[in-house]
Parts: sequence; structure tokens; C-alpha cells
Amino acid sequence: MTTFLRYLAILALIFAAMQLIPSYPKENPPTDPSLEIELPPDLMAIIRRSCYDCHSNQTRWPWYADVAPMKWIVRRDVQEGRKALNFSIWKSYSPERQKELKAQIFRSVILAMPLPQYLWLHPEAKLSKEERERIQMWASDGKGYIDVQVR
Repeated sequence: MTTFLRYLAILALIFAAMQLIPSYPKENPPTDPSLEIELPPDLMAIIRRSCYDCHSNQTRWPWYADVAPMKWIVRRDVQEGRKALNFSIWKSYSPERQKELKAQIFRSVILAMPLPQYLWLHPEAKLSKEERERIQMWASDGKGYIDVQVR
């Protein structure tokens, strides 16, 4: 057996062993439609396409979410995304929390969202300039900017 084939066999064994390491559960918690965010249909379509997989209880789990090491990344990203903002329970947030979340959405839609690693495998989730502006107008209650309080 050549050295190359030995290394290949070792890598295959490591990959197989990685599949046995547990991860966060891959689940979509039950949803109460009365708590879900309500948006105009055009905006809702954008949010569903680009945000819902990580920021709702309606994640579309891809096949690679069952294959290590991707299963660890995908499941962690979904868990963290839901913890930060969950559109499936939007109406359960207090008005103050909704305002905070809208300010975070206003900033993150320009700076960081959707995550680049998500866009690699989901190019359809990429937001156009117009879509980003549409989300920002909603998040700013139509003002186009967010009031910043200096402490």
C-alpha cells in the first residue's frame, strides 16, 4: 500500500469516527402561528428566504446537517440564531425587546446577515441592495434610520 493510500485510509477512518460524535439536536420546535411575526407579503417573502432557516422554528434542514463536521456548524448556527432572534415567537417579545431587535436587524442586515458561510450553500438567500433597504425601512418604522441614545 502506498503512503498516499495509507493517509487516505486514515482520513476515511477519522471522517467515519467523526460521525459518531453527537451534536445539538436537529429539531424544529412546535410553533404557535399566533406568535409569529406579521409583515407585508413582499417583506415576509424576503425574511423567509434569507432569515428563517436560522431565525425561526421553521428551519429547512439540508442533508449536510447530518454529516460531521458540517452538522456541528449548522446546528450551532441555528441554535445561536434562534437565541438571538426568533421570528416564530416575535409577538411574545415585549415591545421594548422588539424595538431592540429591530435596531439589531437594521444594523446587521448591512454588516453581517445573512452569514457568509450560509450564502456559500444558499446563494438564493443573498439580499439585494433594495431588499436590504426594504428591511431597514421596516426595522426603522419607516424612518430609514435608527435613533441612537448616547449614555
